[in-house]
Amino acid sequence: MTKLTRRRDKEAAREKWSILYRDVVVGSIGLRKGVPNHADQWEWKCGFYPGSDRSTGGPAATFDDRRAGFEAAWGALLPTLTEADFQAWRDHRDWIARKQAMWDRGEKLPSQQPSSLMRCPCGATFDSHRPAESQIHTPHHLRCAKARRNSTMNEGRPSLGGPGGSRAPDHGTCPRL
Repeated sequence: MTKLTRRRDKEAAREKWSILYRDVVVGSIGLRKGVPNHADQWEWKCGFYPGSDRSTGGPAATFDDRRAGFEAAWGALLPTLTEADFQAWRDHRDWIARKQAMWDRGEKLPSQQPSSLMRCPCGATFDSHRPAESQIHTPHHLRCAKARRNSTMNEGRPSLGGPGGSRAPDHGTCPRL
């Protein structure tokens, strides 16, 4: 079994250690903040996100107590984990690093950039800022918008189309296809 290692968290205001299994941070041990002096000062947390959908933790009176609590919890958690759980954490870590690097360079994420692309009910994607491309799809969008309005206004009412009928108009096929 690979041993756990710990690394001091230099960003934390109070003493805190990250616990690592290979290259994955699987928990932490540190001094609690905001607790009265007579309460247990140490705390431990075992689990990681994403990858592990469960975590445990608790207070401890001494450094040795919190270490024992963490090791017991880790011993119960490790057999339930797969390599895919650890990979999910690594993928998330890498994504955060890429996102931060983009922001540091002054770039926006693709989801933060405005887009004029739209999808027609017929399935075609077109640029709404190019009239030649978008005019042919306008009737589809208008019919869909009207159908959505009618269906939300008439929820709970019987269909006008009779048994098995529908209020939604037939979109037909896009002339472009």
